[in-house]
Amino acid sequence: QVQLVDSGGGLRQAGGSVRLSCAGSGRTISSYNMAWFRQAPGKEREFVAANSVSGGVTYYADSVKGRFTISRDSAKNTVYLQMNSLKPEDTAVYYCNVLSTWPSTPTNYWGQGTQVTVSS
Repeated sequence: QVQLVDSGGGLRQAGGSVRLSCAGSGRTISSYNMAWFRQAPGKEREFVAANSVSGGVTYYADSVKGRFTISRDSAKNTVYLQMNSLKPEDTAVYYCNVLSTWPSTPTNYWGQGTQVTVSS
């Protein structure tokens, strides 16, 4: 069983950047397709980005394509989400997840979430 710890969120201005981290423990995340999801206040959780087992294939929601980059460092057992050109609508709690089915079907293995707030 894998445990995930999300970190790196904070308050940013529109146009700024932030990098989120998802540290895995218990099992190596290199065995899994990994993803980030987000949940804004009053809205359902939605898919953001996915990274394949090999790390060589990525998939993004249209709303973040060209602005966000998902990556992984297998040596550190960590997945990252680099978020650039932030918009107020990116404000949400961001969660790391071990995917059930590529590219966006989650399992019940979630991080605890990290808050990103973007001010206009």
